[in-house]
Amino acid sequence: MDERTGAPGGGLDPRAELSEFLRTRRARLKPQDVGLPDLGRHRRVPGLRREELAQLAGVSVAYYTRLEQGNGRNVSAEVLDAIARALRLSDAEQAHLTHLARPGRRRKRPEPRSRQARPALRQLLDAMETVPAYVVGRRSEILAWNRMATAVFGDWGALPPQERNWARLVFLDPAHRELFVEWDQKAYDMVAYLRMDAGRHPDDPALSALVGELSVKSEEFRTLWARHDVKEKSHGVKRVRHPLVGELTLLWESFRPAGEAEQSLVTYFAEAGSPSAEGLRLLGSWSADAPAPGTQARAVRDV
Repeated sequence: MDERTGAPGGGLDPRAELSEFLRTRRARLKPQDVGLPDLGRHRRVPGLRREELAQLAGVSVAYYTRLEQGNGRNVSAEVLDAIARALRLSDAEQAHLTHLARPGRRRKRPEPRSRQARPALRQLLDAMETVPAYVVGRRSEILAWNRMATAVFGDWGALPPQERNWARLVFLDPAHRELFVEWDQKAYDMVAYLRMDAGRHPDDPALSALVGELSVKSEEFRTLWARHDVKEKSHGVKRVRHPLVGELTLLWESFRPAGEAEQSLVTYFAEAGSPSAEGLRLLGSWSADAPAPGTQARAVRDV
């Protein structure tokens, strides 16, 4: 039994994950949010009571209680949909609930230790000469990147393979903490992405080990992990504090390459004509003579 995750074999305990996820989602809802009277000081629990949530979902209190205690066996898709609506879950949260309550069959064979971006993706990264871009895999592992990503985020190729991981960099590396202007938001996003991974792969010992390491080394990670919030990578805006060109406001987009369910291609760009676009242009010109990241830096083995 892993003392940090509560699961045998170093994995995450699916029953505990389901229980805590439902409890935290219920606790964030106020009665007035769903049209129920607010009894004020007479309420003994934060958020909705189990009885109220069960009524909203149209299931018995006993049935919902069993589910919130982590017993998701034989729960139907219809019931999960009803509970998701009652809890006002986002699309990502509803997908996470489904992963936790109705996990797919476990792999008959262990996942291969070697994971890397396929050659065509590495060639695509190299062709994106003016766009910082990288490929990230399961557990937030940085699998491949181009020269512009190095110019903006630093030389990941100089790091040991096991350190090329966004979650470790965000929470444990002072340089990356300083890099992001809204570090708190970046940290929140990283934990939410890892939570989605945990729902899909609760029996992944490497993910559990990463969560355990970060929980021990970072109080901020522990606090965020306990919230059970989840997100999918999509798009947004990031502000970075670059030591050479100053602050950059970058828009980012995440794409799932065809046939790569565990990988995302993430690209950054600046609005045309903006100071940030000029900053990227300068970084691109300064890095043009630098050596390419190289095969070893672009294709990283899983830890």
